[in-house]
Amino acid sequence: MNEEFTQTGKLEDRVLLVQKGNRQLQNDLLASYQPFIAKTVSDVCKRYIDPKYDDEYSVGLFAFNEAILKFSPGRGSSFLAFANLVVKRKIIDYIRQNKKHSQTMSFHEVFEEGEQMENPLEVVVACEEYRRAQDNVLLHEELKDFILKLKSYKISLNALKKVAPKHKDARESAVRNTRILFDDPVLYTYVCKKKKLPIQALSKKVAVSKKTLERNRKFMLAVFIVFNENYLYIQDYLKGLGTLQGREHQSEQSSPVYRLVSV
Repeated sequence: MNEEFTQTGKLEDRVLLVQKGNRQLQNDLLASYQPFIAKTVSDVCKRYIDPKYDDEYSVGLFAFNEAILKFSPGRGSSFLAFANLVVKRKIIDYIRQNKKHSQTMSFHEVFEEGEQMENPLEVVVACEEYRRAQDNVLLHEELKDFILKLKSYKISLNALKKVAPKHKDARESAVRNTRILFDDPVLYTYVCKKKKLPIQALSKKVAVSKKTLERNRKFMLAVFIVFNENYLYIQDYLKGLGTLQGREHQSEQSSPVYRLVSV
């Protein structure tokens, strides 16, 4: 890989140039980082990925390109760390969406002329176990990144567990108020720059007191982080609170975030 790509700051600068319309540089980045893409995809799939023949690589390539277009240096992480998460999330989604197809292929692949096909139930169970294993890979990556982002806001995971609202109604209210904050360009910029909750300004836009906002400050900042990142599993929990759409409902008790913030 060209040394210029690996120097501190150089890659991020090139990504920003691509976002401004440099298509040649975009193609150069996609070509230069093929080994990175293949390795990231292989880490999720737990097998060698051939860029020429495996569909998963194509998914990873499109995801890497999406990461280039969506990267924001103000989020505090390097581009490669961000791209690593985006590629892994897309691969896990691809595996999930093709679950039925994968099971069908498994039935045919285990059958050969002159041999008896394996127990279909065992094949289904094996596929389900494989899916859970892949889910755990992504969950682990999300939680690691989430914890790092919390630290940048001077919030520890233990502190979040202690201050998270105990009642569902209170959590729903805090999430709704965070959405109002997130959707306001001025308040959004304030949080990104100051890493603090603009209690005075936000209190004029929501139907709760400053005291309530202060009490829920750390929890709301944590939710803000979730909104600001593309956390696949953590957003499942927020959808359970009626704040997100587009994914299957996940019971609150089964959510990883529920386990994190519940005491």
